[in-house]
Amino acid sequence: MYCDFLVDIPDVSGRMTRLATKGATYINYQYDRVYDPERQFNIPKRATIGKQSGSDGSRMYPNQNYFRFFPDKKLPEEHDNSFRSSCLRIGAYLVISKIIGFYELDEILGPIIGKDSGLLLDLAAYSIVCENNAGQYYPEYAFNHPLFTAGMRMFTDSKVSAFLSSITIEKRVGFLNKWNSKCSKKDLIYITYDSTNKNTQAGDLELAEFGHPKDDKGLPVVNYSVAYDLNDRLPLFYEDYPGSIVDISQLTCMVEKARAYGYRKLGFILDRGYFSRGNIQFMDKCKYEFVIMVKGMKSLVSELILSNMGTFENKRACFIKDPLVYGTTVQARLYASDTKDRYFHIFHSITKKGFDQLELGDKLKAMACAMDKLIGKAVVLPQSYTQYYEILRDPKSNALIGYIEKQEAVEREMSLCGYFAIITSQRMTASEACGLYDSRDASEKLFRGDKSYLGNNSFRTGSDESTSGKIFIEFIALIVRNRFYYLLRDERLKLAKSPNYMTVPAAIRELEKIEMIRQFDGVYRLDHAVTATQRTILKAFAMEADDIKNSADSLSGMLSPESKGASDGQKKKQGGN
Repeated sequence: MYCDFLVDIPDVSGRMTRLATKGATYINYQYDRVYDPERQFNIPKRATIGKQSGSDGSRMYPNQNYFRFFPDKKLPEEHDNSFRSSCLRIGAYLVISKIIGFYELDEILGPIIGKDSGLLLDLAAYSIVCENNAGQYYPEYAFNHPLFTAGMRMFTDSKVSAFLSSITIEKRVGFLNKWNSKCSKKDLIYITYDSTNKNTQAGDLELAEFGHPKDDKGLPVVNYSVAYDLNDRLPLFYEDYPGSIVDISQLTCMVEKARAYGYRKLGFILDRGYFSRGNIQFMDKCKYEFVIMVKGMKSLVSELILSNMGTFENKRACFIKDPLVYGTTVQARLYASDTKDRYFHIFHSITKKGFDQLELGDKLKAMACAMDKLIGKAVVLPQSYTQYYEILRDPKSNALIGYIEKQEAVEREMSLCGYFAIITSQRMTASEACGLYDSRDASEKLFRGDKSYLGNNSFRTGSDESTSGKIFIEFIALIVRNRFYYLLRDERLKLAKSPNYMTVPAAIRELEKIEMIRQFDGVYRLDHAVTATQRTILKAFAMEADDIKNSADSLSGMLSPESKGASDGQKKKQGGN
């Protein structure tokens, strides 16, 4: 992506070349040479750093490679206000502004980030509204939206790039310390903790390492996790760590971090990926409660399920209306050396049974097809194959000659389909345990929102500093969008019908239709009255049409030609109109 401003083409003797193609001339920079011993000459390594200006052959529009190879070159950081659109979309901005005020994010970030705290909030708002995190497109958002920067100054993408790198670890830690100091620590709160990973092609990132991502594309990944307070429905803190570190080992670090923030009365709701004896012992040591999901086929709970099978699956007293499962609770030790009983909540779902059996059938079929292709070959099969099949081999060559299904093992596995268990350290009913674990759906939505609705399925950065800065802005955006989501959801539940415009993306699209137009005298005014649909959405945020009108008047004053926020260029241009 090329920037929308011009810079001088670097004068580096012998290293700059031009390539004309498809009506444009691209500027290439030779940054290295690699000697080829076979051909016995140097092979130049080049990168395109810009596109030549059509009117001035000595200047070009730079791209991200230019910033990489010429970081010391001075670049324009601010657009003149005359670049601002004559039509500003203010609806989503006003709602986001109210949420920022509710959490006092501007007051917290101001002393920590400094004069660029407004730009940080603008980048967070940009990722929410546009569902994008690419810095080169931020100027397009700034062009037709009000901004949180002082005087609503508009910055170029080069400023955004430099700003991301300037968000140091001291600033990030400073915010998290301040943010968590405001959170309640009196009552027992349950934290749902989950992690995700993101592929990256930037091989020079220290955080990017080969790991075990769900969407394995053979690329290095960066891991990212969030601790979420279910009581106050609030993201508390986040971690970014190398992609090779697995969830189980990272949990202990997160628990220590929670203690450092002053949380003492805590319970953790964890996915099965965090289940390990070490994690359980560590949480016991810290005197934290826990709720952990375990698959029904795990050896730990399969015997408990088999011994209780048939005792609760059809009893109405054991029926849990939401999420339509039957459940019972038994006490047992987690492992032989465990010092106390845990509460095993065993559940059965008819719907899940069908899906599990289909999945098991597909897995067995895939194994059989794979072995059919290996007949006659001396190959080593994964251990999982011997769980379901007796492998037949030629005694001389050790080649695979056939296989026999272990019917008893398969039937046992089939009987466990549809069952799952939740283990809790605290006494509670099966219904309470199920409700607590289902509530971790909040963090699942948080991660789906992060990747799908904040545009963060990839980082689009080339340095560790920029990546860490972008993750920090992403966390601020998650805080805002999370409240946006819950206020809309709570309001939707009050309505007789569930309109399709009460989701975050749909609501933002509607709010973006609230516009201010710059008229003949250079003053911005509200274009039209608030619609009925927009009123319903605004009600979720305790806002009315009059609030929009008053805010529009305030914005108009800030953007007027006489305002200090308007540049001389803007005043001259508007005066000429």
